[in-house]
Amino acid sequence: MEAENFSITIDGEAAEDLYPDLMGFEVELDEALAGMFRLRLTLSQDTDGIWGYLDDERLQLWKEVTISAGFEDELDDLITGYITHLKPHFAPERTECALEIWGMDGSVLMDREEKLKDWPDKKDSDIASEIFSLYGFSAETEDSAVIHDEAVSTIIQRETDIQFLKRLALRNGYECYVEGTTGYFRPPQIDEDPQPILAVHFGDETNVSSFSIAVNALTPANVAMYQIDRSSKEVLESVVESSLQTPLGNTNGAGYLGPGMSPGRAVIGMNAATGNPEMTALCQGLFHEGEWFVTGEGEIAANEYGHILKPRRTVTIKGLGETHSGIYYVCRVTHAFTSEGYTQTFKVKRNGLEPTGAEDFSGESGGLGGLL
Repeated sequence: MEAENFSITIDGEAAEDLYPDLMGFEVELDEALAGMFRLRLTLSQDTDGIWGYLDDERLQLWKEVTISAGFEDELDDLITGYITHLKPHFAPERTECALEIWGMDGSVLMDREEKLKDWPDKKDSDIASEIFSLYGFSAETEDSAVIHDEAVSTIIQRETDIQFLKRLALRNGYECYVEGTTGYFRPPQIDEDPQPILAVHFGDETNVSSFSIAVNALTPANVAMYQIDRSSKEVLESVVESSLQTPLGNTNGAGYLGPGMSPGRAVIGMNAATGNPEMTALCQGLFHEGEWFVTGEGEIAANEYGHILKPRRTVTIKGLGETHSGIYYVCRVTHAFTSEGYTQTFKVKRNGLEPTGAEDFSGESGGLGGLL
């Protein structure tokens, strides 16, 4: 087993003096939400009646906090964010008084002001790079191709910067989030190498305490969109019936349809696009979203796993039988340090079942060895 470790810094300074009073902390990282953290400190009163941490300059609103975790001396940053809530609790017994400190990642800075602004002659990815730079974030973006010509249409922002970018990301099938000091606007990174293997009921290799799966046949669907071209008055049509995403399983949702059954179909309404390219990008993104018809959730005893599981990356899970063992996309991880140790609870999703043949269940280059 690996010995778990963590560190907390506030405004760039180590806060080790807080550790003796630290009751525990959680860091929740989710593909669709801002990263969040919560610290719990014992709140004690000195002989002068002063509640020390309540007046501590470091523990004030909007202080920058970085929480890192790992094993031995190898630590990874889980989150860098800002204190947004302080919740002191005064119990009848002084020994039970506590201070909760809540915070969010850097994207919270982008969610403070609703704006009314036009963005003429811009690609969505260019807009993302420009907005991220306003907050001092470097930008990792993928070209969204479509330029919104002012002569045809102009993009209008009527929300906060992060809400606006997430709206643009949705219509491109992208993810939009802030991690550390970098803003991301790009498709899910499904093709990267998986994280270290998770093993369920796999003898001495077992590192998952519990795991459950849900398979939903109703989510996959073809997606269509229709509208009138504002210039030519012709009817524009876009229909997406196939995926551009890498399959994480051999058989997708449509592969389980019975004789005579057709895939579901969703038609986008109450939404306007500048033309077929943008319509197709929106339909393709929603088609991909519906593809995730397999979901799972579980808990890891972190010192048995020996790694930091991260969201928005893939992981190989084995010990689930041939149908369900394979590569999953991690969509949420909650890291929790308590008096009982370090646990990681997680949620994953998959756009197929059964192995593709490309999985490495050995953790080396052993192909499908040790699948069951």
